[in-house]
Amino acid sequence: MTEPRLKPETPTVHSDCQIHDSQFGAYVEIGAGTRLNTTVWGDYSYCDRTCDVANAQIGKFSNIASFTRIGATDHPMEKASLHHFHYRSADYWADVEHDTDWFAHRASRVAQIGHDTWIGHAAIIKPEVTIGHGAVVASGAVVTKDVAPYTIVAGVAATEVRRRFTVQVAERMMELAWWDWSHDVLRERLGDFRSMRAEAFLDKYT
Repeated sequence: MTEPRLKPETPTVHSDCQIHDSQFGAYVEIGAGTRLNTTVWGDYSYCDRTCDVANAQIGKFSNIASFTRIGATDHPMEKASLHHFHYRSADYWADVEHDTDWFAHRASRVAQIGHDTWIGHAAIIKPEVTIGHGAVVASGAVVTKDVAPYTIVAGVAATEVRRRFTVQVAERMMELAWWDWSHDVLRERLGDFRSMRAEAFLDKYT
C-alpha cells in the first residue's frame, strides 16, 4: 500500500516559498513560489503555485488556485505620499526605523476565507473581506466586499453570479459542518462525497 503524499503533522511546502509568521493545520499543501505572511491555514487547505497570501485566516478544505492574491496590501492614500519610503524607512536611512504602527495596522486587516471555498486562478481578495463557507470566487475576480456563503462571484469588482445552493441547503450544510469530521470519518463516507448530490448527502447525514 502506497503511503499518502500529504501528512497531518507538517505542511507539504514546495520549492521557492517564502513563509513568515504562519501556522498550518493537518494535510496542508503550499504550491511552489508562494509567499505567505502572517497567515493561518485550516486542515486540508491548499494553494497552487505562485500565490501571495498575507494577513489571512484560511478555513478548512479551501481550494486556492495559482497566482491568487489574498489580503493584497494597500498603500496609505490619505497621506502626502503613497510610497513605502515613509513606512519602510530603514531601507533608505540608517538613523530611522520602519513605521511599526503602519505594519500593525496592515496586519490587523485580516481577510477571512471560509471552509470548503474555491478561489479561482489569479483572483484578488482585498483586506478585511470575508469569503463565506462554500463560496466560489471566479478566476480573475477582484473581491472588495464580503461574499455570502455558497455564493459564486465574478468580475472586477466581483458581483454575485448565482447561488451555488439554495439558502435552505446552504444553511443545512453549514449546520452539518462536515469539515469538522475526523479524518477517519471522512474516509468512511468518501463514497458518499463522490457519488451523492448535496441534497441527498444532507438527507443522509442530518
